[in-house]
Amino acid sequence: MAQVTKEQIEYFRSLAARRLEGERLRHTLGVARAATALAARHGEDEAAAEAAALLHDLMKETPLPEQIALARAQGLLRVPADEAIPQALHGPLAAAWLRREHPELPPTVALAVENHTLGRPGMEPLEMIVYSADLTEEGRDFFGLDILRRKLYDNLTEGTWACMDSTIKRLEAEGRRIHPLTLAARADLQRRLGH
Repeated sequence: MAQVTKEQIEYFRSLAARRLEGERLRHTLGVARAATALAARHGEDEAAAEAAALLHDLMKETPLPEQIALARAQGLLRVPADEAIPQALHGPLAAAWLRREHPELPPTVALAVENHTLGRPGMEPLEMIVYSADLTEEGRDFFGLDILRRKLYDNLTEGTWACMDSTIKRLEAEGRRIHPLTLAARADLQRRLGH
């Protein structure tokens, strides 16, 4: 199986620095550090985790109308919620770009980029790592964050479920719409954990 090289990591780091600015770049670099640490802790591919983390928000600063148009043109709008919650389209768009421009990468890298916002049923370890690192990187600060980080350190699946559950509860409290894929992902993790 293909491996992510140091040269690719450096290229993706410079690409992120060119495409993202200020807080978004700082966040991306924080996610890369958190994802690499989680991968090391759980015996997963650290280079793949770092690559996916560096690329996860690559399309985030693209204006939402343009993201919707690109997603429509590329057949990435699969359910009505995809267009109703366009803030989640940047992951699938970045993953589609990655699959086109870097087909040599392990497929799990694009999957982790694609699913870092919503999750999905059947998440693989690299997907869980990037999803959770996105929420718990060092620049984040919210009530309960230390508990999530501890759970992730102890058990990746349990920690990812806790991160997803926390996000869903926050969105519910704010009266915001929750994508059905996230609800299905949480239910799948719950089933896998035997909750």
